[in-house]
Amino acid sequence: MTAPGGALSVEVCTDGRAFAALAGDWERLYRACPSATPFQSHAWLHSWWLSYGSPGALRLVLVRRGGELVAAAPLMRVRRPLPALVPIGGEITDFCDVLVDEAVGVAGAAALADAMGDLARTALVDFGEVRPGGAMERVYLCWRGPRRRMRDSVCLNLPAVPMKELVGRLPVTRAGRIRRKVNQLGRLGLQWRVVRHDETEAALRRLLELHRLQWEGRRVSQEHLRPRFLEHLVRAVVPLARTGRAVTTEFVCEGRVVAVNIMLLSGAMAGMYMYGFHPELRDRKVDIAAMLLHAATGHLEADDSLASGGVRTLSMLRGAEPYKYRWCPDTAVNQRFLLARRRTRPLLAAAAAQDAARRRAKKLLRGEAGPALTDGAPPTSDKG
Repeated sequence: MTAPGGALSVEVCTDGRAFAALAGDWERLYRACPSATPFQSHAWLHSWWLSYGSPGALRLVLVRRGGELVAAAPLMRVRRPLPALVPIGGEITDFCDVLVDEAVGVAGAAALADAMGDLARTALVDFGEVRPGGAMERVYLCWRGPRRRMRDSVCLNLPAVPMKELVGRLPVTRAGRIRRKVNQLGRLGLQWRVVRHDETEAALRRLLELHRLQWEGRRVSQEHLRPRFLEHLVRAVVPLARTGRAVTTEFVCEGRVVAVNIMLLSGAMAGMYMYGFHPELRDRKVDIAAMLLHAATGHLEADDSLASGGVRTLSMLRGAEPYKYRWCPDTAVNQRFLLARRRTRPLLAAAAAQDAARRRAKKLLRGEAGPALTDGAPPTSDKG
């Protein structure tokens, strides 16, 4: 296969140590892919693999031109519920995607598509949680076989503007109530600071302890309480903080850290990944969302990210929790791509049927609405 500048070659990496050694090449490719988020960084993916990967399951599709890495698909092989190649990252990763250097464009995406098809053999390629505009969209368009695009998780996004403008977008009564909540932060003496990258590990440990206290006696994701999640978060976020792709903020009241938040940065988007707070803030009627957004917009403004027009979206990432809708967010729907060969078409049909059944069950249990995307339909984006 050829592309501007030379022929493309493809290899598949199945060894964890070789994955670790790809850090430098992966970093260069990450910088050359405009749609990449921190969830596609080597720091995040390799750390995830160390915590969650299964022996023998790693499948990294690597495309090179003259020895330089120009496209990559971070995949792994699973056998349940259906035999499939799925993206590395699992449930704790908000966006999954491939990486394609803009210099190779469609040729790089086509090379990935062909290599993924050869690699899958009797398995399905099931690639979910791709945000609109992701590089995986190109791979989907280059696929030479049965394919289907469906809805995946809902993400809620706000414009990246100063807090005053963010509140000014809201209905008058709600805006007034939130302004009072923001003013309350000052009366309580609650201040925030961005921790240095060499303080990040200690801050992350405090975050997860506060997260545990925040959810004590309530329904919580058990994964967030497990040691392997902490180990992953430290390994991934510390190097991301060092390169400016992660910002960890501590909130201090009366000399004590009472809340910690992680924000991930990628190009035009800042994503609010995870936070933890002491239950006393709830007792003192602190509006946690207002507190977090006040600090996030304050940091972006101080960092000149807003004035320069670099960061345009402040994402609350996946999940349609009611508190998020108070901020009048835009809705973006992640995509799930099912890719098959002729002989694996039944697997595609089975996966699509499982997805449809799950959505029907959710509608019945929760009254949720939203039709699945049909084949070839574009992702939807509605006002929340």
